Amino acid sequence: MAQTQSVKFKCFDLELEGLLDEQDGEKAVVVTHPHPLYGGDMHNIVVDSLARAYVQSGYTCLRFNFRGVGKSKGLHDDGNGERDDILAAVAYLMDLGKKDIHLAGYSFGAWVAARTQWKIEPPPLLMVAPPVDMLSFDDVESLPSLEMVIVGERDEFAPPYLIHDKVRKWNRSAKIIEIKGEDHFFFNMAPQLESTVMRHLRQREL
Repeated sequence: MAQTQSVKFKCFDLELEGLLDEQDGEKAVVVTHPHPLYGGDMHNIVVDSLARAYVQSGYTCLRFNFRGVGKSKGLHDDGNGERDDILAAVAYLMDLGKKDIHLAGYSFGAWVAARTQWKIEPPPLLMVAPPVDMLSFDDVESLPSLEMVIVGERDEFAPPYLIHDKVRKWNRSAKIIEIKGEDHFFFNMAPQLESTVMRHLRQREL
């Protein structure tokens, strides 16, 4: 099993901090955190669960703090400059020799991931609780790389009925998993979230 180490990488002139679990092989994932103005960072319980799921499935995992969060330099940019942060995180993994790079975002992190513009083929995307009833996804017309959306049955920021509507627009082939009895924060169901992601990763290897 990989050991977690603190790392720093550049996004243009900004230095961002992250946690890296590096493993052999070409598979890797960038995990993005919830809204920093509401306390979100790379130590969030859902981010931890996503990281564990990918690491246990053999992926190198990089979770990081967006600009202005923790020891990452810069200022919060309302989800705009944060898109460059994601591109920089992917570039960092590419520099480590990773070629099969995925993206997993939770809440605000899912929103930023969905709105990131790619000059390369977009990485396979998994979103947890994209806040469609809190932040505007109007500029997201399609997400061809979207594979799965996980949402709590009682999520007030990502109500399942709106998630279904959005996913039909973004990518009809993407799976939607509703976790019974859970809200936006997954305080009670983090292990179930983790097992759901691991099951998805096993199935996509078949």
